[in-house]
Amino acid sequence: MEFRITMAGTASAMPVKGKNQSAQVLSVRGRLFLIDCGEGVQSRLVEAGIPMMKIDSIFISHIHGDHVFGLFGLLSTLGMKGRRIPLGIYAPANFGPIMKFFLSYYGDGLGYELNFTPLAMKSPEMVFESKSIEVLAFPLNHRIETYGFLFREKEPQLNVRKEAVATLGLSLTEIGAIKRGEDVVRGDGSVIYNADVAYRPYSPRSYAYCSDTAPFPQLPEWVHGVNLLYHECTYLAAYEEQARLRYHSTTLQAAACAAQAGAGKLVIGHYSSRCRDPRAYEAECRTVFPETWAASDGDVFEIPFIKAK
Repeated sequence: MEFRITMAGTASAMPVKGKNQSAQVLSVRGRLFLIDCGEGVQSRLVEAGIPMMKIDSIFISHIHGDHVFGLFGLLSTLGMKGRRIPLGIYAPANFGPIMKFFLSYYGDGLGYELNFTPLAMKSPEMVFESKSIEVLAFPLNHRIETYGFLFREKEPQLNVRKEAVATLGLSLTEIGAIKRGEDVVRGDGSVIYNADVAYRPYSPRSYAYCSDTAPFPQLPEWVHGVNLLYHECTYLAAYEEQARLRYHSTTLQAAACAAQAGAGKLVIGHYSSRCRDPRAYEAECRTVFPETWAASDGDVFEIPFIKAK
């Protein structure tokens, strides 16, 4: 039951040797979600052995080129490879004309349907839901309309302890109530307390993607308790004024967000071309949040499945 992030691009706007522009693939229980789609994403998917035909949905944070310029090529390739399953795209409303342009010139013979969901929320809202996972989108603080995404497993149904079934002679109706989290009141007035006989089979996992953004007070609250937080880290601390002017974050600001959010681990990327060594970013972040990891293209971060004992 994997929950895995593959970094397909960790650079910011300027081309840098060895680093493609923003793109990630999240694999959750066999479903693939592409998050942003900078240049070179197709090559990275091939290198990583990720089957692009199995991409379930695409989530675009904003329409700056380093986050979308790889999309037209990818959509065309999916058509040439024979995709027939509809593809969901979740993006700011101003992505609509871009998709219309693509379809007007390259849509003939595409072979599959593009389902565009425009994002226009002021606080976290659920935009995608399956049996086991949900995705929330929330606004970020950038120069243009930009959104972050929180991917999280749903709370599992409770399990009933096997020894309790036999000891208490639980009926199927009582077992069903306990799995729903309810206490059971029997005909003789006795109560079987849920906490005594039920347990959560595993801990739900979560991942937050916070692309281009300047700090703002609500963000740590919106991603509170996330297992793995990706936060853009365009600038080293010495360039704080540049970050402010361009609505980006520095190392120390990204690390402070992770600390305030109580995140389990911080992964950083979207590096400025001013500094070619991700270790310098990582070192600064770790002065505030020790569990920081500077991503490179091709890196994989796994959120382990934690089964109840």
